[in-house]
Amino acid sequence: MSTTTEPEARIQLALEGMTCASCASRIERKLNKLEGVEASVNYATEQAAVIYNPALAEVEDLIRAVEAAGYRASRTARALAEEDRARALRLRLTVAAVLTAPLALLGMVPPLQFSGWEWLAFALATPVVLWAGFTFHRAAVLNARHGAATMDTLISIGTLAAWAWSAVVLVGDVEAHTYFEVAGVITTLILLGRFLEARARRRSSAAIRALLELGAKEARVLRDGEEVLIPVEELRAGDLFVVRPGEKIATDGNVEEGLSAVDQSMLTGEPVPVEMGPGDSVAGATINTSGRLIVRATKVGAETALAQIARMVEEAQAGKAPIQRLVDRVSAVFVPIVIGISLATLAGWLLLTGDGAAAFTAAVAVLIIACPCALGLATPTALMVGTGRGAQLGILIKGPEVLERTRRITTIVLDKTGTVTEGRMAVADVIPAAGVERRELLRLAGGAEDASEHPIARAIADRARQELGALPTVESFQNQAGLGVEAVVDGRATLVGRPAFLADWGIELPAELVEAQAEAEAEGRTVVAVGWDGAARSLIAVADRLKPTSAEAIAGLKELGLTPVLLTGDNERTAQAVAAEVGIERVLANVLPDEKIAEVRRLQESGEVVAMVGDGVNDAPALAQSDLGLAIGT
Repeated sequence: MSTTTEPEARIQLALEGMTCASCASRIERKLNKLEGVEASVNYATEQAAVIYNPALAEVEDLIRAVEAAGYRASRTARALAEEDRARALRLRLTVAAVLTAPLALLGMVPPLQFSGWEWLAFALATPVVLWAGFTFHRAAVLNARHGAATMDTLISIGTLAAWAWSAVVLVGDVEAHTYFEVAGVITTLILLGRFLEARARRRSSAAIRALLELGAKEARVLRDGEEVLIPVEELRAGDLFVVRPGEKIATDGNVEEGLSAVDQSMLTGEPVPVEMGPGDSVAGATINTSGRLIVRATKVGAETALAQIARMVEEAQAGKAPIQRLVDRVSAVFVPIVIGISLATLAGWLLLTGDGAAAFTAAVAVLIIACPCALGLATPTALMVGTGRGAQLGILIKGPEVLERTRRITTIVLDKTGTVTEGRMAVADVIPAAGVERRELLRLAGGAEDASEHPIARAIADRARQELGALPTVESFQNQAGLGVEAVVDGRATLVGRPAFLADWGIELPAELVEAQAEAEAEGRTVVAVGWDGAARSLIAVADRLKPTSAEAIAGLKELGLTPVLLTGDNERTAQAVAAEVGIERVLANVLPDEKIAEVRRLQESGEVVAMVGDGVNDAPALAQSDLGLAIGT
């Protein structure tokens, strides 16, 4: 295999025409023969991850190398072509199954056999072997042209030999058994296995496409001072676009005007919206929760953070585990060995017995027995049983390799938000100042916050409504983006927001509340100050609440000998507080999506077998990179 030198470039090629793991191995060898190229081909995802030196090879060279191996390659996946292939495979399988059922009964149940039944068997088997199994024969011919033999070669030779020998026996009136049912059943079983594999691949591709669908579909571009609604695909770097409250940000960019809080939980896992203003960078597909923003686009299309996350997921899926590489090496030599044994069997029987019919029957038997229909069907069947049982228990399992990996795990990496915690803000503590009644505090704070859509405001309003029932009417309301709200509730001028917001009004926290603020923040909680009638009256501590079962689950993992690691985009203080509460010693905080995947790789390089547990798009690359990815819904 050639190794790359600087400078290097990376590309994902979508492949067509592969029918088994041997095909992937052949394409990989062909690409790696090119100077300055290092490639990894994944049969399951039908992708080639290629690192190449642009000075030594171009993308066209890569595509030509794939075509020279007898397959097709393109820069991007073709979803429609994939769907067409799935329909064609489904049709072939359906026809094969319908014809094979009576064929198998005729061949294996003697009471059903009548005079001349072999001719009916011939009529049923012929379209199954020649038409339904055509993809195997075509792949075998393509591989033969390039001097290669794959599992398709074995299937093609085995089924054609069984069918052809049976036809000779039937037409030539040879004294031997016919094997039409064997050729038909093997073709149908292999097609069934391929169909189940193809369905799993489509689901994997659909998951990646769904990531990209999370982005905005339209953008409000500023043209001569007017807002013009255009498809997001027409957005260009340098364009100014408007983001209204509640809308998704169309693409990555820098804020030019406006103040707002942006929900970045999709990227960072942080449940609290981040305050944004002029000069701050925002990412596409994140949500503008409050004020109006004018953003200058800096990255569009495939360069956005969302597209990079999807690409990282795809690249991680395209990588190969050591066991996969071992399987590729074995399959590359298995087929030639089987063909050699079959020829040796033919020669041996001819030399020892001189009976051509018996010799040919034995040679065909070797080929048929070696056909991977047992593995080809057993794996998908085991998958269906396992995934079916998992679904009954609320567990969705993506593939058989997932079940195999679970026994080897040594370290389990846990995302914080939505995994260890519930992923939504809730009031953790209400701290009234001396002489302030809790009910009065919640009535005024809840009434003021009830008009806001901010997650912290919703948490306070929900707690107030839970304890008091109906909330008072708000006479006036004004939201100060990034700071808090000012409202008149029951005739009282009420302020709810950051302590700095009250300080802007000349209202300082008394010493007892300053001390309570420090304690709450040390525990990783967000502190909201409440004041009315010109004085600070209370603090409300808000936090992403722990799941009731988290501590017990962590203890259970430790009993199994697993090392838990908390990996989060949240700040260090909050992460440490949560980890201490559930019993996790190792914490990695302030970690962005691309850094999460790097942390997982570091653990793997140190010899750990890593399971990653997460619940958001921001976790997707790390989930794909890990040895075992566990995506949970909350």
